[in-house]
Amino acid sequence: MSVGIPEPMVAPGGLAVRSHLWRRLRRDRVTLAALAVVVALVLVALLAPLLVAALGLPGPNARDRGAVDAFGTPLGPSAAHPLGVDDLGRDVLSRIIYGARVSLLVGIGATALAVALGVVAGLVAGWYGGWVDAVVSRLVDALLSFPVLLLGLGIASACSLGEGCLDGAIAPGVRTVVLVVALVAWTSVARIVRGEVLALRAREFVAAARVSGHGDGWILRREILPNLAAPVLVASSLIVPQTILLEAALSFLGVGVAPSTPSWGAMIADAAPNFDTQWWYMLFPGLALLVTVLAFNLLGDGIQDALDPKAQLR
Repeated sequence: MSVGIPEPMVAPGGLAVRSHLWRRLRRDRVTLAALAVVVALVLVALLAPLLVAALGLPGPNARDRGAVDAFGTPLGPSAAHPLGVDDLGRDVLSRIIYGARVSLLVGIGATALAVALGVVAGLVAGWYGGWVDAVVSRLVDALLSFPVLLLGLGIASACSLGEGCLDGAIAPGVRTVVLVVALVAWTSVARIVRGEVLALRAREFVAAARVSGHGDGWILRREILPNLAAPVLVASSLIVPQTILLEAALSFLGVGVAPSTPSWGAMIADAAPNFDTQWWYMLFPGLALLVTVLAFNLLGDGIQDALDPKAQLR
């Protein structure tokens, strides 16, 4: 998924990349619609308490005993609970709104951490080559050889017990999920960056910088990193939906966030035993997850097309 861009488009600070990207994105209505959905999701996550209060909904963990029958079975959507309640009497819409916080926090936070790790590893491997490249490449290959979900499940399970891992440095909760997801996501970024650096270090502007007496640090910071803006941006936009799905899968399997924390994956897991009769509290979290992942995927595809040098010739 290596993406290159013409050298004249790149400027320190990425101003040329951003200008070119927005100019091309404005022509793609599907991508603009996906961007609008993503912005709306971010606003919902940031303003969750205000939105819940404005809709007159109870808190995500508030239980309404009047919304379940004598046997504890939810009574379904009503005026007080537009999307119904779960088997504990908690409002589904309120939990979906708060669940957006977890999904976006994990998706964006884990992606940012994965990109940081991947860029550093890819830069070091591609620039220095030799045994350094061999060590980093073999580490990436070893991590990629494990099934992502199984690896995440094992690490999350181990760090969700007691005080967590590393003497409590990795404690149970959202932080553990972010670290686990980032651990399995940085490898793809490292491969992309390594490939780009291998190509860029042979370019004339790098040779000119060397002749001018600049060291490795200056060249990497001023010459190589600006040229990585486009491929890293594309990779980031495509990793976010993957991390959101992985968080949902881990929560579905019971090793994600704490049980009291609203999470779309955990809500689907709670609804699974009774989905045939109590369809609402599986359907609506599932739709929220579907719309979110679809929006990020479409946005990522649009960004990739906008920065594809071949697309500029069409």
